[in-house]
Amino acid sequence: MRAWWCCRDEGRAVNRCVPSPAPPPRRCAWLPGLAALALVASAAHAAELPAFEQVKATYRPSDSVLLDRHGEPLHTLRTDPSVRRLPWVPLNEVSPALRTALLLSEDKRFYQHSGVDWSAVGSAAFGNLWNTRTRGASTLTMQLAGLLAPQAARGTSGRSLPAKLSQAAGALQLEQRWRKDQILEAYLNLVPFRGELVGLNAMSATLFAKRPSGLDAEEAAIAAALLRAPNANAAAVTKRACGILKVQHLGCEGLDAATAQALSRKTAARLDGDLQLAPHVARQLLDGRQPQVKSTLDATLQRVTRDTLRRQIAELQGRQVEDGAVLVLDNASGDVLAWVGSSGGALSQAAEVDGVVARRQAGSTLKPFLYELAIEQRWLTAASLLDDSPLGLETVGGLYIPQNYDHRFKGAVSVRTALASSLNVPAVRTLVMVTPERFHERLQALGFQLRESGGFYGYSLALGSAEVTLAGLANAYRALAIGGRVGPLRLKADAPRPVPQPVMDPAASFIVADMLADREARAVTFGLDNALATRHWAAVKTGTSKDMRDNWCVGFSRRYTVGVWVGNASGAPMADVSGVSGAAPVWRAVMEALAQREASAGPPPAAPASVVRLAVRFQPAIEPPREEWYLAGTEQAVITQAARPTATSLIAQPIDRSVLALDPDIPPQAQRVRFAPAGPLPKGWRWRLDGRALGAAVAMGWSPWPGAHRLELIDGKGSVRETVRFEVRGAQVRPTAARAPR
Repeated sequence: MRAWWCCRDEGRAVNRCVPSPAPPPRRCAWLPGLAALALVASAAHAAELPAFEQVKATYRPSDSVLLDRHGEPLHTLRTDPSVRRLPWVPLNEVSPALRTALLLSEDKRFYQHSGVDWSAVGSAAFGNLWNTRTRGASTLTMQLAGLLAPQAARGTSGRSLPAKLSQAAGALQLEQRWRKDQILEAYLNLVPFRGELVGLNAMSATLFAKRPSGLDAEEAAIAAALLRAPNANAAAVTKRACGILKVQHLGCEGLDAATAQALSRKTAARLDGDLQLAPHVARQLLDGRQPQVKSTLDATLQRVTRDTLRRQIAELQGRQVEDGAVLVLDNASGDVLAWVGSSGGALSQAAEVDGVVARRQAGSTLKPFLYELAIEQRWLTAASLLDDSPLGLETVGGLYIPQNYDHRFKGAVSVRTALASSLNVPAVRTLVMVTPERFHERLQALGFQLRESGGFYGYSLALGSAEVTLAGLANAYRALAIGGRVGPLRLKADAPRPVPQPVMDPAASFIVADMLADREARAVTFGLDNALATRHWAAVKTGTSKDMRDNWCVGFSRRYTVGVWVGNASGAPMADVSGVSGAAPVWRAVMEALAQREASAGPPPAAPASVVRLAVRFQPAIEPPREEWYLAGTEQAVITQAARPTATSLIAQPIDRSVLALDPDIPPQAQRVRFAPAGPLPKGWRWRLDGRALGAAVAMGWSPWPGAHRLELIDGKGSVRETVRFEVRGAQVRPTAARAPR
């Protein structure tokens, strides 16, 4: 069998093999005859390798990217658990130190050969003949060919002669079609480094917490050493890296410590600054099937919203608050513009929980839909009077007795005042009229997807005993803003835009929105200067759930709806935090940011043709005269208060057989059960509770504790004139003795 010289012609990227004993041209290496013939045959039958542009276009990082509506990156999420690959790095963003170390370590004659280094091939063949360990003959181009055609280099067969010949044939093909800079760039992005790390970008971020452009000579030497033995121990990597440095006439002081530190790192550093803006949305939309997904979010608004929530939660940390969520919607399209599911890891112990879709008790935020239904059915108008006085409703578990936020009763109030000031007793009276079943049906039509029936919730449904999501709540308020129409939210930019369907009456929705925007009507409970007052038209409602476990603030301008939840993902109660003090400051700040960035302020919405505005006065003058909106045909210029029935009991409060479920909006230390006679009593009459004297029989507040109680009215002779039995549920701490009244 004849031997062959395999050579590269001067000035041309063409390889040829000539038989020995012909004199060898320059840049030739001697191969045994069978190997040379195999190389020629392999080149003739080599599989077609892809073009550089094709390789780059089909490259897939292990992380997928969430884009905002303008194409700006919002969040990256790892979606391929098998390898760790970061985005493709252009060669001009690789440090010169690394390129130097790479060529010194792997391919000194990279820019001289045309895919196969025949000198190295000859040396390797000679060394193998004498069983001498020598440096391998694989060039960077051959290694890249193996990466592009994995069957030629994977497994233990990657060092076999057929595999090497296949790589060499692929290298010859690459050198004819690719430029040298393209070969080097593709190699650096595709080569495995250590463990799951593939490509220079992942290696640099994980081992050195740097971008590839920032690697110094020492780090570059360590990286190049890993290419020869990716899973070698620290001592072996240090030894090889030191050799690379010495070739460059550089020292190795401290190299062992640097190597040990690099190899101990397991997680890639975040080098994208504030890019991680929407983790909960990223988990919804990124599944690895696409390298990037465009959302409806706005990166600038997402950042502003997140930072606003974090500032508020930080201020409330002394009040046992650590979690929150915010949702911002475009009213017309249903696009989600900001989705902040948590206050974040630094503040929250449950940052992975998405507060936008978690179910929580709604509190008073359902009241607008109750009043809308009553107005729509023409049972009430915005000027109708409701009785805000003690109320006891028969239920299966006893009497249901709602209380107001400030634990006081206002007497007769208009529907406008009752809604804007969030009075509980009028809302319950309205639900008696509407019925829990009918109200439940409307809430389901609005998209709340309540888990229980109307009968299950009973009259407490008026005060938000049902669990809802922030997404569902905000979308229902959006329905009020767009004339009572309901449609699903849109989070993915390429998803079709759904057409909202009518659920509520447009005219009744307009009237409810007008009441929610009325600062004067709101002042009865909240005053004129509060966190709900914006500089532009906005309708808004707050709510607080049982035991102050959650509070809400949801409202809308003409263009946007903003919903805020503040609480604890664990369900732990907050300390004296209501919707006005917890969620409302976030809502107002986001609303003001929206108004500043574009013309979302402007005048109030235009009234539908089916409503009329009429001057109204109350007789007696319970509320000041004003102009009021009515559904056409329900208008009334004078509102007269109906006479109240005369009490026959000596004890006005509490009502016999009451079950007192205290209002969760009231701080625990401020909760009181009111003891009051029905009228003036003779001197010397007194109260006695559970056999203990409480004092004179005058109106007073008593700090409750759980259990069944018996209140007796004792006359001046010590005789029991009347007895009331009641039960307290939901109090926080049971004292050891009866508390003194206040």
